[in-house]
Amino acid sequence: MPEDALITATAAGQILKKHDLCERCLYRLFAEKFRPPSNRLLEKKLNRKQKIFRCHVCRNLFDSLDRYVKMMIDSSSEFSFSTFSVGAILKPSMIDRDDAIRSTCRLRGTSSVKTDITKQLAKSYSAHTKKILDPLDPDVTFTVNTKDESCQLRSKSILLSGRYVKNSRNFSQKQKPCSNCLGKGCRTCNFHGIAGFESVEGAISELLFKKIGCTTAKFTWIGGEDKSSLVLGTGRPFFVRLQNPLKQRIRPLSKGDGPVTITDLKIATNLPLRPIKFSSKIEIQISTDSKITSAQLERMNQLQSTLVAVCDRSGKRTEKKISSVSYEILSDQKFNLTVNAEGGLPIKRFVSGDGVVPSVSSVLKMRCNANEFDFLDVQIDDNN
Repeated sequence: MPEDALITATAAGQILKKHDLCERCLYRLFAEKFRPPSNRLLEKKLNRKQKIFRCHVCRNLFDSLDRYVKMMIDSSSEFSFSTFSVGAILKPSMIDRDDAIRSTCRLRGTSSVKTDITKQLAKSYSAHTKKILDPLDPDVTFTVNTKDESCQLRSKSILLSGRYVKNSRNFSQKQKPCSNCLGKGCRTCNFHGIAGFESVEGAISELLFKKIGCTTAKFTWIGGEDKSSLVLGTGRPFFVRLQNPLKQRIRPLSKGDGPVTITDLKIATNLPLRPIKFSSKIEIQISTDSKITSAQLERMNQLQSTLVAVCDRSGKRTEKKISSVSYEILSDQKFNLTVNAEGGLPIKRFVSGDGVVPSVSSVLKMRCNANEFDFLDVQIDDNN
């Protein structure tokens, strides 16, 4: 027997004179050094009696792992997934006892009691459910807590993309957060983080909560509109990330009734790292402080293929391109202006001239205000 093995055997013998080890801990700690073909031969080599009353390291935890496997099965019964991983929380005293034996016996490279417990839990759960263990990118992750004898499950968040058409005015894009938790999720809001479903965000979230099941839905909007604005055509695109969803694989979803129509809601690969470039076709109803004539309105053609400078309150300057314009007189002091513009153009300021040059007011040389505006179409730039 090599010298290091003799040292290990001597230390192991001393340990086993003082403490009992269960079959699982015995094999985990010493099998790599002695490489016996069976547990029984290993016990014979270490001159250990087979009958064990209480394991010094795990306190016979391995004998009760079936109970935790049942917790895992019960907690995942409503989830639809393919892959999983397992983590464990053990009492610090158990980890200390395991570390002490491995240090005394110079058992480098042997797996820890925590690693072996998670390995056995994963093996047993997979055998019962036919799910696949994937430690790197699992659909769901179990955390088995042997300190308080519980099991928690978290499923991987999924990203969806879709479009919405807003058919009714006085309907906000964003939903107010729950006043109790400020969006974090609590019992008051059923852990959804929002105050209700009276908005575009609320309508989409309600569909997701019913069809997929999740705790919260976090949105990334491709532009926005006023509460009074309509969104027509193919609708406005958006992304939404679902936290702790019950399903990991979904078919495209749609919802056609009510003030919001949702189309082509499907799994997205990833959220773009850079701000998404898009363009909008917008119809603006404009009122003037004096009479407007057709000849004066022709000045709007000056905005064709023009870069508009937009300055915010901090002094930051950006440019937005106006691709095309068309107009129609409605009355002596009112007209419609339709523009194709780069996304992010502040419509009301573009009309009034508040920090925007050129503006409708500056081109017409009269004070103008946007009464209301609607989005006829929103398109994402192909170069994104």
